[in-house]
Amino acid sequence: MQDISIIGGGLAGAAIVGCGSWWFMIRRGKRKSSASTTKLASSLRDAKAKGEIILGTIEDGVVFMDEQGTIQLFNPGAAAITGWDSEDAVGLDWKSVFSFINKKGEPVTEDDTPFARALRTGQTVRDNEANIVSKSNMTIATNFSVTPIITNAQPTGLVGIFRDVSAERQEESQRAEFISTASHEMRTPVAAIEGYLSLALNDKVATIDSRAKDYLEKAHASTKHLGELFQDLLTSAKAEDGRLTNHPEVVEMGAFMEQLTSDLHFSAQKKNLGIDFVIGNNTIIDNNVIDASSPVSMSGGDKVIRPLYYTQLDPDRIREVITNLFDNACKYTDQGKISLGLTGNDSVVQLYVRDTGHGIPPEDIGHLFQKFYRVDNSATRTIGGTGLGLFICRKIVELYRGRIWVESTLGQGSTFYINLPRLTSQQAERMMSEEHAAATQDATAIPVPAQPAAPEPAAPAVVPEPAPAPAPAAAPVAAPLAPAPAAPVPAAPAPAAEPMATATEPAVAAAPAPVPVPTPTSPVEPVPTPPAP
Repeated sequence: MQDISIIGGGLAGAAIVGCGSWWFMIRRGKRKSSASTTKLASSLRDAKAKGEIILGTIEDGVVFMDEQGTIQLFNPGAAAITGWDSEDAVGLDWKSVFSFINKKGEPVTEDDTPFARALRTGQTVRDNEANIVSKSNMTIATNFSVTPIITNAQPTGLVGIFRDVSAERQEESQRAEFISTASHEMRTPVAAIEGYLSLALNDKVATIDSRAKDYLEKAHASTKHLGELFQDLLTSAKAEDGRLTNHPEVVEMGAFMEQLTSDLHFSAQKKNLGIDFVIGNNTIIDNNVIDASSPVSMSGGDKVIRPLYYTQLDPDRIREVITNLFDNACKYTDQGKISLGLTGNDSVVQLYVRDTGHGIPPEDIGHLFQKFYRVDNSATRTIGGTGLGLFICRKIVELYRGRIWVESTLGQGSTFYINLPRLTSQQAERMMSEEHAAATQDATAIPVPAQPAAPEPAAPAVVPEPAPAPAPAAAPVAAPLAPAPAAPVPAAPAPAAEPMATATEPAVAAAPAPVPVPTPTSPVEPVPTPPAP
């Protein structure tokens, strides 16, 4: 019995100890939870304070808007750039605060603004050429970076960061203007030097020994390279300030690229490189590959039905881009082949130039399309270049709302891609009809301003003046007849009157002779010709 009491007392004690321990653990947990909550709230207050300090201090503008486009945050930097107070801007639609214009001062459509593009694509959009109009109606040059906030795979808001770059844009414009002027002025003497060197190298113009000819050939090559440099400088300056000549038209890129591949195969043959043109997806199908290494295969081959890739651009400009990429591929490829490709989907036409050359280091890819940038390694030091070709290519592609980029593996080759907006067949036919109608209208309008009939009043004034010409013409005709009386023999004075009569008779008979002389009447003939056109 005593043992049972002892056992029962031990169990009760253990239960009491257990409950006490449980209560102690709960109290301790509560104290820990309370401490964690206090620490989290403190850290959140600190983070909010830090965020407010950062947003209130930086000069860059920061704007946050919801999916409806209503501004929820507008920092002091944004207020300083746009001229809108933060209190006034918050709660407004972003279109009431931000007014975008292009370089020509024309309003940018809503779909082309950085905010609309980021909301539509769900990706970060960067625009380094944006211009906005402030509240005081001043034009502000800006750089924009707009990032969507994604929730459940859907954009639910936008965060935009922008900066006033008016001073930098003005300095860049001045530099571009100087480069343009200097290039234009220096191009003329360089062209003259190149021309004279060409004459000196011509065997039919000059005779020089082989050693001097070698020197002149090197000088001619260097002068030609210098001329290309000035031309690239001039083109880059025009591309930056929007002065590139541009004549866009509807182009079917399949036929265009096929012809261009045929024209470029000679450059590849000089280095014993293969060249082909791939139509369709990235998988090369025999019927869709045209081997441009042989001119015979370019004209022959099986006919296949292939899609029509329409886009609107200047064919001369896009030819310049493809040729530049192709020349670079030839320069940096020692063996293998170069492929020109064409593919796309419902909204995009994609061109690419792929080589099997040296490849590009990853750290250089991000800078490749910058002005004067060249990859510096042992493979490129021996190859000449200005560092402007890819920069000009990017500017031309962006002119048609396209995109250019490169993917490369070092030691295996590079692929340059170009994406351009695609037109449907209906859009292409309608635009081509409009172009044809405009061209016909211009052609019929050309002869109207040409008014050569203006000289008609002067023609009659000239005609009467030579009319009295026959009278003086009789004098010269009679003048050679006057010596005729001197011919009679002086021994017979009596018949001297007869020679006089004979002299006068021919004079009378000769009087009508000057009338049909065409000399005075010849100016009358051309008069009817001006109205003929």
